[in-house]
Amino acid sequence: MARIIKSCLQSALKCVNLIMAMVGIAMILYGFWMVRIWQRDMGGSSFDDFNSTAPWFIYTFLGTGITLCLLTCLGHIAADTANGFCLFCYMVIISVLLLVETGIAADVLLNSEWEKDLPEDPTGRFHDFKEFVESNIDIFKWIGFIIFLGQGLSVLSAMALRACGPNQCSNYDSDEEFNQARLPLINNHPQQPAYVIVDPPFANKNEAWNMNK
Repeated sequence: MARIIKSCLQSALKCVNLIMAMVGIAMILYGFWMVRIWQRDMGGSSFDDFNSTAPWFIYTFLGTGITLCLLTCLGHIAADTANGFCLFCYMVIISVLLLVETGIAADVLLNSEWEKDLPEDPTGRFHDFKEFVESNIDIFKWIGFIIFLGQGLSVLSAMALRACGPNQCSNYDSDEEFNQARLPLINNHPQQPAYVIVDPPFANKNEAWNMNK
């Protein structure tokens, strides 16, 4: 029964972990598309202009997507091995990510001038992405809710899987095998060495000497 529960928790952690994988892959693809558009727009500019206009929004988008994909790999490894240390690191990183996302969402909702806190984007991709989100705000609300829900379920599944312990069922099986292997040693009584009674070699000589005497 414990093995079935542990297998279900591992499958659940892998499934909810795929949400972050899909989001990360989508962000990487969109980031590469923005890089291509930006390089096309900067085709006629000099090398100095290319260095002076750092596309921070594109780099942030790509970095976030790569981080989510790496975190997905860590989650799959932790779910497959059920290692306590991997699960603990995974829970800590997801919890920190949730806190950062909550802080960003609170700043956007409560601060009407949150755009002033960000540096100027020379590529204009941030303004285009903002307009795209505002035009599809209902869809992005559901996407954000699914991401938060998936990350929360990932933390809960990792906590439950860590509580089960690594390879708990296999340890019980090995104990039974060891007990069965030790039973013959316990029941096996030591055999007494066989003694053979042999006449002393000088017995016949003593008898012959007595007869002669």
